[in-house]
Amino acid sequence: MAIFNRDVFGNNLFLKKSLIQILGLISHRRYRGFNELHIEGSEIIRDLPHNNVLFVANHQTYFADVAAMIHVFNAALSGRVDNIKDIGYLWRPKMNIYFVAAKETMRSGLLPKIMAYGGAISIQRTWREKGKDVKKQVKLSDVSNISKALQDGWVITFPQGTTTPFKPIRRGTAHIIRENKPTVIPIVIDGFRRSFDKKGLMIKKRGILQSMVIKEPLDIDYENDSVADIVKKIEYAIEQHQSFLKVNQVEDYHKSEKELNKKREFWDTY
Repeated sequence: MAIFNRDVFGNNLFLKKSLIQILGLISHRRYRGFNELHIEGSEIIRDLPHNNVLFVANHQTYFADVAAMIHVFNAALSGRVDNIKDIGYLWRPKMNIYFVAAKETMRSGLLPKIMAYGGAISIQRTWREKGKDVKKQVKLSDVSNISKALQDGWVITFPQGTTTPFKPIRRGTAHIIRENKPTVIPIVIDGFRRSFDKKGLMIKKRGILQSMVIKEPLDIDYENDSVADIVKKIEYAIEQHQSFLKVNQVEDYHKSEKELNKKREFWDTY
């Protein structure tokens, strides 16, 4: 890699690679050490095209979700199946992975600004700002930047636009899919909300089993599927349709019971 080469947004690739490696080394134990990351379906990653791939996922923290995906993607491309053992995969990370993030989030401190250099596509949220609901027009430059990133490589997006579960899918994601016709890969994550604070920078609790399920590409008819059709497909694929709500409530109850039983066993043997 030439030291002065840049990505499509003008970021120096040598510096970008160094940041990915440093942040990867720092964050690795958050998914394999302090907590464990259970991965399913990472073999799908190796068969994807070099560019025009859109990952759609549910969202639990601002940064920990993305960091985990970058670990998993690079590990899979290096031949690892459903694991991130041996951090050597960061030696040659895929440099054209981008993620969509709110501008206000990426400007909220020094560390987010540094992480933004690693591949953020900063967009202005049209529905929420500074914790309040707003209504703004979509900036065409934001849409253009996402299309530019897809032409260059892979893009991670969280189509609900919030870390609150079971919120509606934003229709803008469906418009981007119809316009660019990417390979759309759904990802379902869990456990990150219990492991980290909302930003995903601080470890809130240790010993949590996190999970990431990478699914087969969505079957989308780019010419005939409506925006509503695509929204519904995404909603079901990332398990954020209201029909999943009761299932998740039952699972959360069982997880809480297991954690409570572990504490009881500890005090019984103390």
